[in-house]
Amino acid sequence: MRHGGKAAYLKKLTDKFHFKSIDVGTELDGSSPPDIFVGKFGYPKVLVGPMLTPQHGDTSRMATPEDWIPKSNPQEVIDHRLNLVRGKSMIGIKQLDHKLVQQMRDIAMAKNSVESEAEFSKKPRGFMLHEETQPFGPSAELSKFNVGNVKWEQKLEKVYHDTDMKAQDAVLDSYKKGVLISQIQKAFSIGTMGINKNRKLVPTRWSITAVDDIIGKDLVQDIKQNQLINEYRVYEFKAFNNYFAILMTPTLWQYEWTEAFINLTDNRVAIFSDFESHSGKKEYSSVGGCFYSVRLAVAEKLKEEKRQSGALVFREAYPGYVPLGVWLCRELTRTALKQKPQLFDSLNSALNYISTKIQLPIETFKKESTLLYTPKQTMLAKYVT
Repeated sequence: MRHGGKAAYLKKLTDKFHFKSIDVGTELDGSSPPDIFVGKFGYPKVLVGPMLTPQHGDTSRMATPEDWIPKSNPQEVIDHRLNLVRGKSMIGIKQLDHKLVQQMRDIAMAKNSVESEAEFSKKPRGFMLHEETQPFGPSAELSKFNVGNVKWEQKLEKVYHDTDMKAQDAVLDSYKKGVLISQIQKAFSIGTMGINKNRKLVPTRWSITAVDDIIGKDLVQDIKQNQLINEYRVYEFKAFNNYFAILMTPTLWQYEWTEAFINLTDNRVAIFSDFESHSGKKEYSSVGGCFYSVRLAVAEKLKEEKRQSGALVFREAYPGYVPLGVWLCRELTRTALKQKPQLFDSLNSALNYISTKIQLPIETFKKESTLLYTPKQTMLAKYVT
């Protein structure tokens, strides 16, 4: 199965899961981790609201995926997230002065968890599981909502008040000052960044990819000025029923992401791939948001080392895998890149090593690859200096 069907494949996969969410009534007194959600259905009017838990105190870990690997397992993440109740109300994307939007802005920019009280028009029900966003528990329309005192994260407050700063610059300023990507995505989503007249609500799914893409592109532009690495490196990590191998090559920057889902539905393999050349990528990736989250993590590592390389990332997902959002690909890649790499003096020896760690034959990945598989030579050879 080629990459054109990835969205349909993952929808079929997520539809087979049935989880038990937290059971709450029409009133909820607790805290927001802090977390919010902006839907995309009905755009340019969208469902906006907080994520709440009956727990009080510091619940921030429930909405901080940067802290989940390797400290958690899939079931812990699912249990945490299904304890979050989504309140929602339909609001136009330019209605930034709406009271609920202002309250969501306070939550999204909060330094700590936010005490909250909510009343729903009916009992919240269901749960949400999606390959792009983190899961959450039951949802219902809000009839009343109040938040306690909120202290903003100062680095986000600065870009909020700078109404002449472009959204891209606001994202990069926040990232370079150490704000977590997950919090930047929330602030971006609720319309706190950009030139004043251009600010608007951005659906959560779109904001996740937009922020990953903005940061990743900026990092890649930086590393293109650096010296190449001197060897082939393989970084790897296995968790959450996934195996990740990141192959760095002593070439100019180019990047490919290839992922295989093994026997998750109908005992078959689904494999998807996409790449960007040294000159970059113009169209949206056919494999979705994970392409950008992984590119960010790889470029982040190279920026830290002040080096340049090519990167081919191989991912296998095994039975038991649950789609939990593209954060999983970013954080698994980050974690892999913290491990000590295996070093090789040739592309073939590096690929031979990877072939001993994956379940599928390496030829399966090569046939799906653009950078590895061409009739006469690898695309990688074009960029060896």
